[in-house]
Amino acid sequence: MKKAEGALLTISELAGELGLPQHILRYWETRFPQLRPLQRSGNRRYYRPADVALARRIHDLLNVEGFTVKGAQKALVDGNATTMPDAPVHPADDVLSQLQAIRSTLARALGE
Repeated sequence: MKKAEGALLTISELAGELGLPQHILRYWETRFPQLRPLQRSGNRRYYRPADVALARRIHDLLNVEGFTVKGAQKALVDGNATTMPDAPVHPADDVLSQLQAIRSTLARALGE
């Protein structure tokens, strides 16, 4: 049974949705002060819709866009979470450019 839009999610529900272990969400709470779920008796966490959206954004920054924790913190604070000037070149991009250079060299050698 799917919860209604806007319903509070438990840590296990949010972790399952993001495909992460629960301890990662608890770690994010220590690194991202904006992420503050409600805590009820027994320290049970309930994520509000705004917390869920923020957790999704943090997940995207860290696991999709390749930000470091420090870079993601800065991006969220600056409100500029789409680009990071010191973003490392993706290793696949570097390999691709090297392969293209080799291909060009081989094509020239075969053409001579």
